[in-house]
Amino acid sequence: MSQLDKFKRYTITSALPYANGPLHIGHLAGAYLPADIFVRYLRLKKRDVVYICGSDEHGAAITIKAKKEGTTPQAIIDKYHHQIKDSFEKFGISFDIYHRTSSPIHHDLSKEFFLNLYEKGEFEEKFSEQYFDEEYQQFLADRYIVGTCPNCHNENAYGDQCEKCGTSLNPTDLINPVSTLSGKTPVLKPTKHWYLPLDKYQPWLEKWIDEKEGEWKVNVFGQCKSWLKSGLQPRSMTRDLDWGIDVPLEEAKGKKLYVWLDAPIGYVSATKQWAIDNNKDWQLYWKKQQNTEDDTCLIHFIGKDNIVFHCIIFPSVLHAHGEYVLPYNVPANEFLNLEGDKLSTSRNHAVWLHEYLEEFPNKQDELRYVLTSILPETSDSEFTWKDYQARVNNELVAILGNYINRVMILMHKFYEGKIETSGPSLELTDAALNEEIGKGYDELAKALEEFKFRQGLQSVIDMARLGNRYLTEKEPWKTIKTEPESAKEALHNSLVLIGHLATCLQVFLPATAKRIFHMLNWPVDTIGFEEELSFLNEHQLNKPELLFEKIEDEVIEKQLQKLQAQKAAATQVVEAVVAPAKENISFEQFAGLDIRTGTILAAEKVAKTKKLLKLTIDTGIDQRTVVSGIAECYEPEAVVGAKVSILVNLEPRDIKGITSQGMILMAENAEGKLSFVAPADEMPDGSIIR
Repeated sequence: MSQLDKFKRYTITSALPYANGPLHIGHLAGAYLPADIFVRYLRLKKRDVVYICGSDEHGAAITIKAKKEGTTPQAIIDKYHHQIKDSFEKFGISFDIYHRTSSPIHHDLSKEFFLNLYEKGEFEEKFSEQYFDEEYQQFLADRYIVGTCPNCHNENAYGDQCEKCGTSLNPTDLINPVSTLSGKTPVLKPTKHWYLPLDKYQPWLEKWIDEKEGEWKVNVFGQCKSWLKSGLQPRSMTRDLDWGIDVPLEEAKGKKLYVWLDAPIGYVSATKQWAIDNNKDWQLYWKKQQNTEDDTCLIHFIGKDNIVFHCIIFPSVLHAHGEYVLPYNVPANEFLNLEGDKLSTSRNHAVWLHEYLEEFPNKQDELRYVLTSILPETSDSEFTWKDYQARVNNELVAILGNYINRVMILMHKFYEGKIETSGPSLELTDAALNEEIGKGYDELAKALEEFKFRQGLQSVIDMARLGNRYLTEKEPWKTIKTEPESAKEALHNSLVLIGHLATCLQVFLPATAKRIFHMLNWPVDTIGFEEELSFLNEHQLNKPELLFEKIEDEVIEKQLQKLQAQKAAATQVVEAVVAPAKENISFEQFAGLDIRTGTILAAEKVAKTKKLLKLTIDTGIDQRTVVSGIAECYEPEAVVGAKVSILVNLEPRDIKGITSQGMILMAENAEGKLSFVAPADEMPDGSIIR
């Protein structure tokens, strides 16, 4: 009996992805694929498990993205929530619920958590000096400040964390801080916030984390001990922001909950919503029952950059609250690199999941297989397209697919796909083969329960290697004429092994497992680990089909060229070509231009064009239609709600059958990137630009 077996139920979470961009393979390998494998294993063991995730839709990262794209935070989260959810579904990531932190149920629960700690006197209320952008007249969230990291001297460290060395920072720790809004040095101004006293919890945390030695991954345990050794300090749980969850105090108007307080609570609020939808009791999956923590096993799957939040801050919040179970394990993965370099969203050095789905249709399991084979479980690992090709061709095609195809073809060739046994059902008659299969199951279970998913997958592929060796030794294609019963026995044993392979593959390659079950003509497309897969006499197999196909060199070369092009575009130093100034105009000519502020109310693409959007704009004096050539830079849904500057007295003209009544002003850099020209402060529609 393993340690995991003592629990009555399991709550499994994957880190909430920020809804400010698409997913790439590093995300999948970090927190989602390992969790999905583990959850599928628990389900096949008939455990009571709920798998929770959702979009993290608050914080400065969202507002920064919105400002860059000239749109609203709501438009950003709506766009990326649906794209991320779709990618997860197509890759077979089997959440019981994929929720949103913008939901009312989450806002309410986050406020309840805050008030629970506030009413217990857990927070420290204090004024502190925080950076303020004088040009924009607002306090700056941590992510609106960049500067030099005092630890590794990275010049692009954020105010809350250096993404190069992983050091957690306060904005005042940065050397030469700069506001990302104005590009200028911010000033310090006093503001009041509510702090979680992590130093107060340190003795308890040290004892709790010391108990995890030998159970948690060495990389996770080591990072926690390093944090504790450095000494914990109070951490603000509120922020001066205009996007997020309101702090539920009268004296805190205009302030929001810190995203790293509200985001982990998103696991709980998502469970509440799942329970409502499925007539369940959510508290059984989160709260202590009968003064014991052995009822519910809480496991967080994350990347290493989130260790401090899931092993230090969130456990402190749960401990201070007092009613919730604490994490049993936090099997964080390290980072996945790409073709000799770090994955980078800002440099577009990534394999994006939505693009992979388009370019490699019906090959989700191929990527699941390769990523599982190289998961960065205790140290960084690397994805290369050549390795992808080699693993698909040499392992999936040549070992797994080849074995199953050989057996199925021989069964149809010699027996027309019909199983005819001497007893009522087909049984494995080779004792040595049976023993090896049993060892495979034991190795798989041990590996998965120790979060060693690479090793677990290897044990399944070794079963396929075993099958190939067995078939080669028995040579039923030869013995069919001289020893027909021996040939039949060999093929029947091989079919049983295929059934075991399909059972084990359900946790790693779910789509492939279903296809194997279909070929076996099994009545359901899943089977539990403790169920018996047996074929009755006269069972008819379905026709064989190839499970995998070889990846050709030209396919890989195309992907390598794509990465090179992305890298060149991102790293190329573009020398801005400054257009010569136009001839001077008189003040009267300039005064004749009627330019006003406006808001885009609706947007749609103009049919049979690549560049044009049809915009409906509130100019403050009327609503009018403007045709604008911005479609290559902005999606229609992304610009709705955007503030613009519009030349309203431009003579109307017909464009593609649409009467355009004005022109919006756009800034364009040397690379052709467009950005809306809009006032820095909130101005009513119709305000005159002078």
